[in-house]
Amino acid sequence: MARTVREARLGTPTARRRLEAGRQPHWHSIVAGRDHLGYQRWPHDKVGRWILRRRRGGHYSTEQIGIADDARRADGVSILSFDQARAKAVDLAATETAPAGRITVARAVADYVEFLKSQGRNTYHAESTAATHILPRLGDQEVSQLTSAQLRRWLMGVADQPARKRSKANGRQKFKALDGDESVRRRRSSANRILATLKAILNHAYDERRCASNDAWGRRLKRFKGVDGARTRFLSTAEALRLINACDPDFRLLVRAALETGMRYGELCRLEISDFSPSGGTVAVRKSKTGRARHVVLTAEGAAFFRRACAGRLGSARIFLRSDGEPWARSNQGRFMAAVNARAKIEPPITFHGLRHTWASLAVMNGTPLMVVARNLGHVDTKQVERHYGHLSESYVFEAIRAGAPRFAVDDATNVEAIPARRR
Repeated sequence: MARTVREARLGTPTARRRLEAGRQPHWHSIVAGRDHLGYQRWPHDKVGRWILRRRRGGHYSTEQIGIADDARRADGVSILSFDQARAKAVDLAATETAPAGRITVARAVADYVEFLKSQGRNTYHAESTAATHILPRLGDQEVSQLTSAQLRRWLMGVADQPARKRSKANGRQKFKALDGDESVRRRRSSANRILATLKAILNHAYDERRCASNDAWGRRLKRFKGVDGARTRFLSTAEALRLINACDPDFRLLVRAALETGMRYGELCRLEISDFSPSGGTVAVRKSKTGRARHVVLTAEGAAFFRRACAGRLGSARIFLRSDGEPWARSNQGRFMAAVNARAKIEPPITFHGLRHTWASLAVMNGTPLMVVARNLGHVDTKQVERHYGHLSESYVFEAIRAGAPRFAVDDATNVEAIPARRR
């Protein structure tokens, strides 16, 4: 027999602020003993959420149906007043089946990949991460049956696994050896990024109402702390010149472009002649890793380099091609970078992505504001730039303070002299 639910006063934001915040929702009955409207607000949150709880076949299912109008006026769609939330809950409760069906993690992955494709976003990272780290251990699990403890064990397993080496197709997978604290930090940092992908997949399933709750991977599942302070490897100007000079002609253009723009390898490979604006001195990135388009601003030298690379060519042609006239493909750059590092005597060696770090690091060291660097790199804010390059901007901060901080015309002249120290 179902327990009698203690009715909470949920009618106004003032009444809801008096309720205790925490994991346990406060309930209002819709159908006694069966269907309830709940209000939940976590500690330190200013806004709560509306939850519908339904009892079918002896089991409860819950789902979020909207955000409470605790801080913003209700719009009747995503932000709901109590009356609006109750009306929506009554309508949903009238259906005999709960919206959450049985969905496995593998199905959630497939749905998420389809969603990314519908948004015009690149799916390679999500698909490869899922195939390597998520599906082997979690693919057959029902999303609704996942627990925080299970996901923590999975995360520890990902962090404990050595980093993979590039191996032959259909061959035995090779792994790098774990070597001290730095290897552990890197593996945990990688595990954090894999966890972010898993959470994105599961949150999409939750948002699509394919599962009733996200408690298992929400606030309870924590990422590793203090492991993302990566040592950002970048080249000095002298090293960058040595690297450029050591390249074969076709690869030299690609390396020079990376150092002039800070663009990713994939973004450079997709560039067409029409993406370069000679009058504006910019390069348009129409498709990026994040799916956001942007315009990369060039220096005068960078604009001159792109003019030479684009001169006399059709607008639909790729700017950067291999020596055989074919476009650069995924991962072509790896063996070229290894050879160029050896010829230029770059120690420790740098990856192609390190050229992006080089552009950003040198720009910050030369006093370019972090927001400007973030915009050219394609970040929505300065969080990533501050984490990787913030320590390099100290000289810029010093100069800005010395130039713009207030000055006080205080006369420090005095006729008081310091007493000489007594000799012992």
